[in-house]
Amino acid sequence: MDDDRIRIRPMTPADCDRVAEIRIGGWRSAYRGLIPQSYLDALDVAQDAERRRGYFSKGDGSVVDLVAVRDGEVVGWACHGPYRDGEVRTEDVELYAIYVDPGRYGAGIGHALLQESVRRCTAAGHPRMLLWVLKDNARARRFYERAGFHADGAEEPFEVEGVEVPEVRYTRELTPHR
Repeated sequence: MDDDRIRIRPMTPADCDRVAEIRIGGWRSAYRGLIPQSYLDALDVAQDAERRRGYFSKGDGSVVDLVAVRDGEVVGWACHGPYRDGEVRTEDVELYAIYVDPGRYGAGIGHALLQESVRRCTAAGHPRMLLWVLKDNARARRFYERAGFHADGAEEPFEVEGVEVPEVRYTRELTPHR
């Protein structure tokens, strides 16, 4: 009998190709209509996988990559690490990315990945988790809000092929203030 539970584990170099497929598929699905289509069409899975392998070989352990596995297949990916305010590292942590195989949206995979990232960061003593999300990505914003995150008023300009695609910052307290 198949086990349809979602299992979260650390990503390995062997996962890079599948994570790149999920990441590029996620961009093409989530950002359609928000980012120029020509940019999305030019994204290359093989190049992205090679970049992921490079990150692994140069990593210092401060960035954590997690994958979600269901029925033996990698179906999602999340990545978190130090938050920087300009060039200064803070005690906070940033969720850099979370992507789910677009054919599996709504199956609890993103929630499971986010909960594990939050759990690990809370256990490590980080006071807050921050993330950046496209201002017009209503689906992602609802996802984070349901998980206890809120927009804190910070915005960053993000430009893709000459088109402004603003991002907003979301935050969530992880540990009680002392």
